[in-house]
Amino acid sequence: MARKKPRNDNGTVLFDVFYKGGVRTSNRKVPSALLGGLDGDDPARAFIDEQDSKIAGLSGNPQRTIERVVRSSGR
Repeated sequence: MARKKPRNDNGTVLFDVFYKGGVRTSNRKVPSALLGGLDGDDPARAFIDEQDSKIAGLSGNPQRTIERVVRSSGR
């Protein structure tokens, strides 16, 4: 029987992001240190929104509006 590879827990949580207009991106990484506590996963949305803002600024494309952020199903 083959042994499984040990998982590398690098301190990130994966999220699926749904944008207005039906666009979805999967497995967006958010540091786990930002999550938990009373705010739950709300800081993930702010973190991803900040990333999207930087990307939009560099690419020259308008920033997409986030509709909702959901934790990715684990693999």
